[in-house]
Amino acid sequence: MPQLSLLGLLTGLLAGAITVAFRLVVDIGQIILLPEHQVDDFESLSWIGRLLLPILGGLGIGLLQEIAHTYRTVGVVHVLERIAYYQGRLPWRNTLQQFVTAALSIICGHSVGREGPSVHLGAASGSLLGQWLELPNNALRTLVACGIAAAIAASFNTPLAGVIFSMEVIMMQYQLAGVAPIILAAVVGAAIAWAVFGPSPAFSVPPTEMQSLLDLPYLVLIGLAVGILAAAYNRLLHFFSGLGSSRPVWQRCTAAGLLVGLCGIAVPEIMGLGYDTVNTTLLGQLGLGTLIAITAAKLLATTACVGLGIPGGLIGPTLVIGTAAGGALGIIGTALLPQEASPPALYAMVGMAAMMSATLQAPLAALVALVELTADPHILFPGMLAVVVANLVARELLRQEALFLMLLRARGLDYHYAPTSLKLRQAGVASVMDRRFVELPVTIDRETAAQTLTKNPRWVLVKQAFRPISVMQGIDVARALNEETQDPLNLMEIPAAREDIQPVPFHATLQEALEILNTSHAKMLYVERRIGPTSVRIYGVLSRQEIESYYG
Repeated sequence: MPQLSLLGLLTGLLAGAITVAFRLVVDIGQIILLPEHQVDDFESLSWIGRLLLPILGGLGIGLLQEIAHTYRTVGVVHVLERIAYYQGRLPWRNTLQQFVTAALSIICGHSVGREGPSVHLGAASGSLLGQWLELPNNALRTLVACGIAAAIAASFNTPLAGVIFSMEVIMMQYQLAGVAPIILAAVVGAAIAWAVFGPSPAFSVPPTEMQSLLDLPYLVLIGLAVGILAAAYNRLLHFFSGLGSSRPVWQRCTAAGLLVGLCGIAVPEIMGLGYDTVNTTLLGQLGLGTLIAITAAKLLATTACVGLGIPGGLIGPTLVIGTAAGGALGIIGTALLPQEASPPALYAMVGMAAMMSATLQAPLAALVALVELTADPHILFPGMLAVVVANLVARELLRQEALFLMLLRARGLDYHYAPTSLKLRQAGVASVMDRRFVELPVTIDRETAAQTLTKNPRWVLVKQAFRPISVMQGIDVARALNEETQDPLNLMEIPAAREDIQPVPFHATLQEALEILNTSHAKMLYVERRIGPTSVRIYGVLSRQEIESYYG
């Protein structure tokens, strides 16, 4: 744990720095581009500017992705894929592409969030550091989680939500060895953001608390409505992801920009991150009709953007949609029961948490994010009720799974999060392998064999052409020395129980080792590591029984 904690600190520094750099690029780009020189102020653009800016941005992003030939390999879903199938090894080229294209998409007003790119950039920070240090894959996965937590913390100034998001949404597991470095990474990431942007929470909220227990039935109703909205969000995203999949990416991105531009003409509040819209909603400065229009337009524009190939986040827009929907329902509730209703900001905040939670199926991350984003602990009690109801409606009633898992499966992939798989991913082969072994050639003289057996090995690796071809127990070789008279001995002919053996990399996890055993039908593995262009060193022997004993 001390070593992982130190690496978590380093990962937090890297991920926090690159996330802050991403935020600065976006903010400076918008300040230069927009007429009033204010971040996210797309309302100051003329109607023709709101139409053309996302169209031109979509065309440019599509052409950049065509040139890179990797336009499907960025974002949170890409991170999940690399964790599930590549042991958390993220390439640097995709990371560079994510930084450039996501910054361009937000600057040009596309309806996406910055947390998706931040997750990718943070995960890559931990992954690339671990690959450079040649860490085992189980440690590499921990650094990926550290980078994600630090990136979320730096993006929203929410260190605790970063930790919980990393473990609940991405890694889907909690373990003591992983929590400490992830917490340290999140603290460092938040500290870097604090130093650059200040300690203020993301949203300015007036003092708010629930006025009466009579609000509880209405909070259930809000949870029900937001759960339906979250299911529509996921289904629309699935629809747009399959729409025009045969068309070139530049055409799809341009079409997404056109749709955003058309929505932006009528409802400019949906362009960009939309956090200014969240603030004005929480302050009660938007009317019922405007909030309904923002909810519908943001839902359509965001799902079209990401589904058609615009790189950007999906969580940020859920905050805007949930806030607008909750604010609209709050206005209706206040009109129905003016004496008993709570302040409209409370309903808006509850809608924000419920929408995020029902979309991601991550109630704890949503609740913690809500408190840290608003710095209002009074929201927890009403928020918990609405979050649970929204989750149940989206998952059980409307059969919608977590957003990112749905997108992963839409690509024909899966995320293995069964308890056994998660436990096997936590341990490397080096921590379980048996080091009591010796290496002998197929043919060996009796004196050399007897001298080698003085080490009392449990296993003997039989090598031919410098690589193991079989494994047997050391006691069988000792018995052959006592019973057989031929000299030299042929280890492939003496009476012994020999097993086929396959190599497994030193960096591998037990999950990878088990997959090799299942696909090769071998009984044993030898743990190897390359120490030069042509040289390989063997560190130990691993059997299926030892793997099963670990998780049994």
